[in-house]
Amino acid sequence: MQHRYFSKDLFEGRTVVITGAGRGIGFSVATAFQTHGAKVIVHSGRAGTADRFADSSVKAIEADFTKRREIENFVETINSENKVIDVLINNAGTMHGRFPASDLTDNQYDDLVMLNQTSVMMVTRGLLAKLRASEQASIINTVSISAKTGGSPGSSIYSATKAFVSTYTKALARELAPDGIRANAISPGTIDTDFHERYSSKEKLENTAKSVPLQRLGTPQDCAPSYLFLASHELSGYITGQTLEINGGQLIV
Repeated sequence: MQHRYFSKDLFEGRTVVITGAGRGIGFSVATAFQTHGAKVIVHSGRAGTADRFADSSVKAIEADFTKRREIENFVETINSENKVIDVLINNAGTMHGRFPASDLTDNQYDDLVMLNQTSVMMVTRGLLAKLRASEQASIINTVSISAKTGGSPGSSIYSATKAFVSTYTKALARELAPDGIRANAISPGTIDTDFHERYSSKEKLENTAKSVPLQRLGTPQDCAPSYLFLASHELSGYITGQTLEINGGQLIV
């Protein structure tokens, strides 16, 4: 995935950690960083992720981020094998299903919060020392359009966790600025991935596409360049604490 506006060696010599990179947006983002010279370390909750990348330059670590011990193991592995982390992209997250507010169980709530919210904090906290060792570190958190809109029925906790991460990103930007670490978020709208194949009906997606000013759903490839932009000090070195909305005009405020 070579983007003509980015030099092929834009991230040469830089180490990039991406969670939730087994498919969808995360996979496209990891491929883009790999193409542009980065040493890429990806997390996936699914087996066989490394086989999807073009060569062995991508290191894949499998971990179930609904389990605290597996998050800790992921962080420990990265810390033991790397002196510096230049870019951290917290992208892991999902809905697990649509749960009406009256029917949501404690276990469903706990799993959603652990994966979408707590894991972001734990990975960030655990890798901060390595990020501080970089001269131009960047943290990018994936949130969602639902962090602002509240989402559609059955996604209240998913939306709330994404709102947490959005606010957490702003707080990180203020706190870490003296260390030279920038923190921003990317907020995708309705992106055509298997996420929506699982949690949205075909009719709902067709109606959404018609309502979007650009008259289509987004793709993972629409999202990837924005991560490159926010990760690069050369391109966005004076941008921190911001959320970049990628939704085809679905949300215009």
